[in-house]
Amino acid sequence: MPSSQIKPEGAQAPFYLPVADECEVFSAAFEHNLPLLLKGSTGCGKTRFVAHMAAALGRPLYTIACHDDLSAADLVGRFLLKGGETVWVDGPLTRAAREGAICYLDEVVEARKDVTVVLHPLTDDRRILPIEKTGEEITAAPGFMLVASYNPGYQNILKTLKPSTRQRFLSIDFDFPTEPREIDIVCKESGIDVSRATSLVRLANKLRALKGQDLEEGVSTRLVIYCATLIQAGMNVERAILAAMIEPLTDDSDVKRGLLDLVTAIYG
Repeated sequence: MPSSQIKPEGAQAPFYLPVADECEVFSAAFEHNLPLLLKGSTGCGKTRFVAHMAAALGRPLYTIACHDDLSAADLVGRFLLKGGETVWVDGPLTRAAREGAICYLDEVVEARKDVTVVLHPLTDDRRILPIEKTGEEITAAPGFMLVASYNPGYQNILKTLKPSTRQRFLSIDFDFPTEPREIDIVCKESGIDVSRATSLVRLANKLRALKGQDLEEGVSTRLVIYCATLIQAGMNVERAILAAMIEPLTDDSDVKRGLLDLVTAIYG
């Protein structure tokens, strides 16, 4: 079975600072039983957003990290040998449908192609999950919601969602927060002061501007928070930036030296 996590109803909502009207769109999708697709760069807050909304709406949350080997059976369930008997064990998607939970498929395009076929009946007005191996057909319980995410800028032509699948979902395009909001997020998450958070966010924006040139991806808000956390804990600023905002971006020595020159230009 895939790794998944579930948070109980009534859990405190994780901190999330809205960038636009994404909370309203999510709430409307939930209210009207509509599936939702989140598109955006790695580390721009998609997963935190889903956790925040699930807690705010009082629904359990199953989070599945999709990968190359994730199959439909991993989501739906399979027969397993237990105590000398063969028994059916529900997968996380099936449990979510039965319980009326939110099921979040993180980086859904990384999963095998048979996964999207299983999702289709849950994304239209039928809201059903046929289980071929048992002959059961589950009607999603009230409160069930299917949410998926992917990074369109990172995927190649072999890993993308078919138009026929994308058009089954409402969609929200995520981007990095504006500078003032990102500063607020970094301060809240790490405890660092506004002055130092401002410098880190400005550096992150400089590095993001290099995406598509020397870098495949820009610095995520997550990495900026990691860096600020290290600095707040007493680590030297340059060492924290190297560990959290340079090394995770590239293995190329020349590129790293160029990025460190940029850091020196900003910090002196």
